[in-house]
Amino acid sequence: HVQLVESGGGSVQPGGSLRVSCAASGYTYNRNCMAWFRQAPGKEREGVARIATGSGNTYYADSVKGRFTISQDNAKNTVYLDMSRLIPEDTAMYYCAASTNSLCIDQPWRAEQTYNYWGQGTQVTVS
Repeated sequence: HVQLVESGGGSVQPGGSLRVSCAASGYTYNRNCMAWFRQAPGKEREGVARIATGSGNTYYADSVKGRFTISQDNAKNTVYLDMSRLIPEDTAMYYCAASTNSLCIDQPWRAEQTYNYWGQGTQVTVS
């Protein structure tokens, strides 16, 4: 099993920046894909960014492209999401997700069923 713990959420003014982190523990060696999702009140959870842990290839939702950056520190088993030029529409609970499936890079990265482990989430509020 893989355990994921998010941290770093908080409140920030529009135009500001924030970093959220996702620390993985357990069977971390087979984390093949890591992603960040978010869910705003009254809305469905949506994929924000994904990184393939082996190649480092990244994908972003159009709404955050150019503003958010996903990165990883494999020595620390941690994935980060650096968010800049934040807008109120970025307000949401941010969730970290992991897939231990070696074929995850070929699966729809924004589909929740691609990932088999989830964190509890960290709140980001932009106002």
